[in-house]
Amino acid sequence: MPLSKPVKRHSHHKRTINCDAFLREDNLWDIEARMIDVKAHNVDNEERGGYIPAGEAFHDISIRVTIDINFLIKHVEASIDASPFKMCNRITNAFKKLEGTRIGPGWHQQSRKLVGGVSGCTHINELLPVVATTAIQAIWPSREGDVLEGGAGIMLNTCHTWAQNSEVVEKYLPQYYRENNIIAKEQGK
Repeated sequence: MPLSKPVKRHSHHKRTINCDAFLREDNLWDIEARMIDVKAHNVDNEERGGYIPAGEAFHDISIRVTIDINFLIKHVEASIDASPFKMCNRITNAFKKLEGTRIGPGWHQQSRKLVGGVSGCTHINELLPVVATTAIQAIWPSREGDVLEGGAGIMLNTCHTWAQNSEVVEKYLPQYYRENNIIAKEQGK
């Protein structure tokens, strides 16, 4: 069901995020995410020649994460091609700290410790969950073996459908079903 009709309004900002997964000829995967922010009005900005014109990228930020079939990060490359401050692109190499980590349970927390706050970039960090879910969507169904069984190791207790007490888990993965799992207790069931 789509969103309801909004009240009359005027556009001020548009954020576009694209994320693509590529299987490389060396059997590694490149997951590339790009965020572009565009304002519908001019924005005064001394560091970009006095102002950023309406319609020009306010932010243009990308990251490529190269992983193996087991979600181990082999290489990270980040780029800030447009931002309101000249110093922003100095932080891109910090994201190499993610090399050697593995996308999976606990990875978001681990990445925040490595490149969160002043050790990273807010906007590149916003792309990391998109990279992770795109990687899972691309690789998990491509792996050998039972798709649902493979998904259980990554997805179990990550949302209401994959909760150990959900009807989906009970029906398709009964070996993981728990009537009173931690999630159910947190929700007061």
